[in-house]
Amino acid sequence: MKDVITYKGFIGSVHFNAEDKVFHGKIEGVDDLVTFEGKSVEGLIKAFHEEVDDYIELCKEQDKEPLKSYKGSFNVRVSPEIHRRAVETAIQKGLSLNQLVQKAIERELIHKE
Repeated sequence: MKDVITYKGFIGSVHFNAEDKVFHGKIEGVDDLVTFEGKSVEGLIKAFHEEVDDYIELCKEQDKEPLKSYKGSFNVRVSPEIHRRAVETAIQKGLSLNQLVQKAIERELIHKE
């Protein structure tokens, strides 16, 4: 993983502002803008944990799901050559292009576990 931290199933993006000498980030995968910052790595992690805990509590109070919901469909842009090869591979395997892409994503996710 690169430039992210995790806590309680939430992912926080991490950046550094050299001018202000501060680490900062935001919670990814939520419908709201939730940011955090710290002057050290430890301070950043502590602030991230506090923001996640606060956000979970706020969502409970508002009877709202904390993590963004996904529809299960999205557009993927690839080069025309990759598109052609993917269609050919799907046909040869007796799959739809959608099924081929889903299987490829599932394989990638399994390798990360």
